[in-house]
Amino acid sequence: MIEDAQQLLRARGIQVTAQRLAVFDAVSARPHATADDLADDVRASIGSVSRQAVFDALTMLTTEGLIRRIQPARSAARYEDRVDDNHHHLVCRDCGRMVDVDCAVGYRPCLEAADDNGFTIDEAEVIYWGYCPACLAASDVAESDACG
Repeated sequence: MIEDAQQLLRARGIQVTAQRLAVFDAVSARPHATADDLADDVRASIGSVSRQAVFDALTMLTTEGLIRRIQPARSAARYEDRVDDNHHHLVCRDCGRMVDVDCAVGYRPCLEAADDNGFTIDEAEVIYWGYCPACLAASDVAESDACG
């Protein structure tokens, strides 16, 4: 994975550093993690690194299109390396778990706005909200215990 990351950075004329490689590797290993989570992962991987260095690497990798920043409402920004398609996300209202949701294959209604106001739309950020199976199961158990 590190060799691939080195090649991607070099192909874009970006200086390869241990921090950038570690950040890219952390994002690849843990999609949808927050910057703070990724900073912890990077420190575990390469030792001491400032939070600012991690934020700077995330910003640069996002700007270069190598990773994607997702900002759900009422949540810290999260990062992933799946940047080659127009997929969406589902977020659990209870535990905050985030998963990818593929856009409809063949027909992409998310890219056809009722009124595009003259824009050419090439991407949509859709975030679905709900409850994951684990939180639903915990909720059902709690409710049945209360009634029992």
